[in-house]
Amino acid sequence: MKLGLHYWNYSTPADTARIAPTLAEAARVAEQAGFASFTAMDHYFQMETPSTAADEPMLEGYTALGYVAALTERMTLGLLVTGVMYRHPGLLAKIVTTLDVLSGGRARLGVGASWYEREQRGLGVPVVPVAERFERLEETLQICKQMWSEDNGPYEGRHYQLAETVCVPAPLTRPHPPVMIGGGGEKKTLLLVARYADACNLFGSSPEDVAHKLDVLSAHCTDVGRDYDTITKTVLALLPPVEDPKAFLVQAEQYARLGVTELQVMPDRDPVEFVRRVGQDVLPQLALIG
Repeated sequence: MKLGLHYWNYSTPADTARIAPTLAEAARVAEQAGFASFTAMDHYFQMETPSTAADEPMLEGYTALGYVAALTERMTLGLLVTGVMYRHPGLLAKIVTTLDVLSGGRARLGVGASWYEREQRGLGVPVVPVAERFERLEETLQICKQMWSEDNGPYEGRHYQLAETVCVPAPLTRPHPPVMIGGGGEKKTLLLVARYADACNLFGSSPEDVAHKLDVLSAHCTDVGRDYDTITKTVLALLPPVEDPKAFLVQAEQYARLGVTELQVMPDRDPVEFVRRVGQDVLPQLALIG
């Protein structure tokens, strides 16, 4: 079982001048401890939750990943996950390609249908119906795959039209950076995983819920003729690993039995302290699971 660090909160420490050095130190310590991946959110406002507000600090995701890429050597880098409405698909393919080339082949494209309408309306991003977002998501996946292929010709979709799909330099990762689709929607999201993705990312509400989602994904794979075992299964873990390492490891074993090979964890305190504690108390035992 691998572990990924999902860096979702820039409010600790409170001093804005400390955001960059804290991010840098957390990334370096995470890599030294053995974290396999580093992800950031694709938001411009902080999410509104019982413990966070929209006007708390938030960094643009791909810029943050470029910063982390220069400070690390091994961890996979990506957003969890790119909101499909935030970047034109052709430009998104170039952005991920740039990250892949500059990181030495460590980028992955995490993508989803996007949902946070407050930040979209606030910043002038078009807000479209859910059905259209999924249509755009499918076209985005097709465009990125074409941009990363030998086909430099046009793309004609319902929502996007590209006169040519040149992408030079090509990504270092071959045949292309892994595509991860985030979300557990059973009719649309998991069907897109079966059709296009190298990996899925599910919300770790419980092992039972994840088992059900994976059963749905398996059925979609059968329907479209996809080998279910070729899809990497990852889960955003909600159980805090620092608070109760033993319970976290028990749940990790349950996820491993379902075929999950990576868990992403979110700092619930100072990020550097969190990473150090997880590296000491969780990662050595986690490496034995699965």
